[in-house]
Amino acid sequence: MTHADSWEPEIIAGDVASGVLVLCDHATNAMPPEYAALGLPAAELERHIAYDIGAAEASRSLAQALGAPAILSRFSRLLIDPNRGVDDPTLVMRLADGSIVPGNARIDGAEIAARLERFYQPYDLAIGAAIKKSIAAGIVPCIISIHSFTPSMRGKARPLHVGLLYDGDERIAQPLRAALARDSSLAIGMNEPYDGALEGDTLDRHAGRRGIANVLVEIRQDLISARHEARDWGERLAAALRDIVSDPRNHVMVPHPSRVQSRHLAAAKGDAEPTPELEAQVLRRLVAHLRERSDVQNIDLMNLAGFCRNCLSNWLKEASDAAGRPLSKEESRTLIYGMPYEEWRARFQKEATPEQKAAFASGHRH
Repeated sequence: MTHADSWEPEIIAGDVASGVLVLCDHATNAMPPEYAALGLPAAELERHIAYDIGAAEASRSLAQALGAPAILSRFSRLLIDPNRGVDDPTLVMRLADGSIVPGNARIDGAEIAARLERFYQPYDLAIGAAIKKSIAAGIVPCIISIHSFTPSMRGKARPLHVGLLYDGDERIAQPLRAALARDSSLAIGMNEPYDGALEGDTLDRHAGRRGIANVLVEIRQDLISARHEARDWGERLAAALRDIVSDPRNHVMVPHPSRVQSRHLAAAKGDAEPTPELEAQVLRRLVAHLRERSDVQNIDLMNLAGFCRNCLSNWLKEASDAAGRPLSKEESRTLIYGMPYEEWRARFQKEATPEQKAAFASGHRH
């Protein structure tokens, strides 16, 4: 696919009267040939770092079973992740689950803007248009987003079969859990293996902020890696959702203060510390500044301020691990340095002078 329209989203026609809109953010591992697979071996594109295995077929099956419209992305998440806000540091991954992505390692603002325009925005605009069409027909749709997760992460097994992610609005998540739990063999997680309160993600942008009922369904990849298994899961979800999406209470825009919104409100009232979102903006600005000032050595930072880029990467790893989104040491360093750590060392790190070493030894004896 090389023509101008080839990266427009896949749109499955359905009846807005179904009251459902199905989304699949990470449907495919496709990317234009001129990107040369971002320098990755072909085998890497078959992994979860490139797309959500099985999610596309499960989405199509769910949409077909409910007679609902669906929108699926047509580009790899490695190019740009449509399930992130445009200012999210993981919008373009430089390191993905231990694999350095050469074509992203030194990406600049102009290239990110180009990818936003070519890939991200058509998908985002299609979702907005589908919701507008449904509302114009007098129906506020329930939005169901389908994803998949790996059976293990960093050597640790994930026993869940399915996870239901949500923020403040539980109108679909809780009854869906009850419906799925009729099968006692299913291990169901709520806001597992990830948290549904991610500011700027697809559901936050299009549903949560508007009070539209929504849920993100994460299915374990080994359960849907075969086409027939994915289709079976789509039908299973459809059976569990039918009564839920027929409830008129789920077709009304009802703002539910999310955890993200609650933090904003608390900050606006002046009765809270700076919100995590503001703190994240400060971190992004600090990281950008340090990337520009590659002439400033880590040892100088340590001698003058008692911390350096490696400290920031360690703190980022600790915070991410605590939030249930573990990062490896190399991944966290790459996010701070803007490139693999060893590459930064080779390009910018200078031999410490005797004076720098003496100052470090004197100030950091412990």
